[in-house]
Amino acid sequence: MKIKKTNFEGLKIIEGKKFLDKRGYFRETNKKKYIKNINFIFWCMSKSKKNVLRGLHLQIKEQQDKFISVIKGKILDVVVDLRKNSKTFGKHFRIELSDKNCKSLFIPKGFAHGFLTLDNENIIFYGNSRYRSKKNEVGIIWNDKDLSINWPKKKLLISSKDKKNISFKDFKTRYLK
Repeated sequence: MKIKKTNFEGLKIIEGKKFLDKRGYFRETNKKKYIKNINFIFWCMSKSKKNVLRGLHLQIKEQQDKFISVIKGKILDVVVDLRKNSKTFGKHFRIELSDKNCKSLFIPKGFAHGFLTLDNENIIFYGNSRYRSKKNEVGIIWNDKDLSINWPKKKLLISSKDKKNISFKDFKTRYLK
């Protein structure tokens, strides 16, 4: 396994190992030494068909560290740095995660997270350092002009909830005083 740092403080790419044989495969996704001092207490999984866009989500007061890995399929994973004192505040990072490339992403507290599914069937596995808190959930609209995220031009499937997410400008006004 390898760990790669990014230009965003604390954001890490974990390159797992896959061991193949005639029965299938065994895959290593993470080791404690790569993500120290984080206790992932809430594990979730989502399944989505092709062209589903989820996000950009975050928790305000009960912020979460996240570990994202794709069990089946392929996604374009996107995070936005919302830590107001960060050198990369308001900038985004994107990476393709898939069952084939065995890459996972560790996202520290203070980032919004979203993804676009690229295969017909996609199963995403999440580790979270805190439980979901519905009253602390916020979403930033996926196509906000100020964020300049270059999503693939496709007919996207987006939940009615995510279609109502706020702008980056509104987020800064409401939550970063």
